[in-house]
Amino acid sequence: MPVLKKSALDAYLKDRFGPTTVLLAYGPIGKETSGARYKQYGYGAPVRLTFRQNGKTRQAVLGTMSPGPFGHEHPSDRAQAMLWDYDCYGRLPKHIAALDVGAFTERGELMSVASAKEFFLLTQWSEGETYHRDLERLAAARTPTALDRKRTEALAGYLAGIHRVTHHDPDLYRRRLRELLGHGECIMGLTDSYPDRFAFITEDLLQRIEVACNEWRWRLRGQHARLSQVHGDFHPWNVLFRRGTDFSVLDRSRGEWGEPADDVTSMSINYLFFSLCRHGTLKGALEVVFRSFWETYLVRSRDREVLDATAPFFAFRGLVLASPLWYPKLTVAVRRKIFRFIENVLAVPRFDPADVNRYCE
Repeated sequence: MPVLKKSALDAYLKDRFGPTTVLLAYGPIGKETSGARYKQYGYGAPVRLTFRQNGKTRQAVLGTMSPGPFGHEHPSDRAQAMLWDYDCYGRLPKHIAALDVGAFTERGELMSVASAKEFFLLTQWSEGETYHRDLERLAAARTPTALDRKRTEALAGYLAGIHRVTHHDPDLYRRRLRELLGHGECIMGLTDSYPDRFAFITEDLLQRIEVACNEWRWRLRGQHARLSQVHGDFHPWNVLFRRGTDFSVLDRSRGEWGEPADDVTSMSINYLFFSLCRHGTLKGALEVVFRSFWETYLVRSRDREVLDATAPFFAFRGLVLASPLWYPKLTVAVRRKIFRFIENVLAVPRFDPADVNRYCE
């Protein structure tokens, strides 16, 4: 891992934003320093930069990607993700802006790609709190507040809006379904990351889920008219709320175009997850916002067919939430309910939001 040197950052900012640019502070968010170097810097840890440009103080985030088993093993894997991010962030409404893309050399300098070893992405800084804070509070509440309802409707309405932008490319729709199953970040990458056995989770169980998801891929692959603008990783940690319903989104992933069910399941399964962790079932305030989210999306998108496409996407997100790697402290009981949800949703031809608790039985 490189040492993030102030001199290298300073030179990069001057080259990118002009010779009068001055670096004021840098480091992991909340731990910035104005010192000569930050020795604990490593790939994968976002670093906030504060600098002065033409008399104005600005902030940006320098992001990198760690090597890892989810399709990120090779430098070219990580480069592909960073280059795609820079190209596509600016085309999604409300997404933070990508300001630059570049690379680190072996000497830790930040410069153009010709002699690159690893890539970085510079993005706009945005104030706000991630939406998961709301879900933590809602888990303990009997009813949502008026603002909670408005935020839920805003998120569902946002997805309905971006999904109205469609794209005709049958081969790309099939590729996106293929990647849902076989991409290192998706279903097979996740099943490969599970231990050979963990409590009730066996290789046989994971294999059955993979087979069922592949059957769904064949069922959906002709639905290419559904190819739409998507976020691709629309979960609570990628939504920043400020006052009221004002929000930005972060870190869209894997493709500019995809199946709308990907975004809708990514957010809605988290209402279930936070409630399962607290109550063992979907109830209280989280049940109200779960149903409101789906009702709002279905009305505003006018896309009832999304209910016919959710199953493999719910399986993908469920495998993340039940993972011993990503959520090591989760109880066996909650993991079991998530797996029941996955298997039951894969077994029915159409998802019904009213049946969520039955799917967990």
